[in-house]
Amino acid sequence: MNSLSYLNHELAKFPSPEFALTDPNGLLAIGGDLHPKRLLNAYYEGIFPWFNENDPILWWSPDPRAVFVPGALKVSRSLKRDIKRRQWRFSVNRAFNSVIEHCALTRQGKEGTWITLEIQQAYKALHQYNKAHSIEVWDGEKLIGGLYGVAIGQVFCGESMFHLQSNASKAAMAMLHQHLLSHRYRLIDAQVMNPHLASLGAKALKRTDFINLLKRFRDIEVASDAWHPQEVQLEL
Repeated sequence: MNSLSYLNHELAKFPSPEFALTDPNGLLAIGGDLHPKRLLNAYYEGIFPWFNENDPILWWSPDPRAVFVPGALKVSRSLKRDIKRRQWRFSVNRAFNSVIEHCALTRQGKEGTWITLEIQQAYKALHQYNKAHSIEVWDGEKLIGGLYGVAIGQVFCGESMFHLQSNASKAAMAMLHQHLLSHRYRLIDAQVMNPHLASLGAKALKRTDFINLLKRFRDIEVASDAWHPQEVQLEL
């Protein structure tokens, strides 16, 4: 039976994703807070927050779920040529705060403007817990693209990306896939399918299949140095 749960500020367990509403697709719970422990509990169960400013906190687990397998990203020849021509630099966790702030700025005035100050503060706290991570794209010393997300075992849950130059966010995606593949990640959660994700190789999984995969991979440790701040080289 589908039902909507209301959360208080205690760190209680989330309801099972199978109880999420079908309309709107995946809405599971309202309320609670964005304490790091609650956020990690949510991702551990295949649930994520998504809400607009001045709205209550909304928790989601949509069906189907958009996912990537690390290494399966579709990178066109023209995109490869463009990235090589630009000679951008790449890094991991060198500018997490700047990445999430840029993601928030580039979404202002657009549908789904959900990276509020509250969200930014919550994910910056997760970054301090070594659970939220970023990929950065640089043109010289200028940050021109990037993405961030949350790592749960061998699963990376992508949250948002931005670009200030064309193809910079796609380059960040390519770097993410390479980085995750090299550190034996098994799944990338992209949350909700859209034509852009599909064009890059995302697949739509039934929620039950996604949750089963999450349960397989969420407790497997990855190398402790996987997310140390570092310069990385994109190989195309």
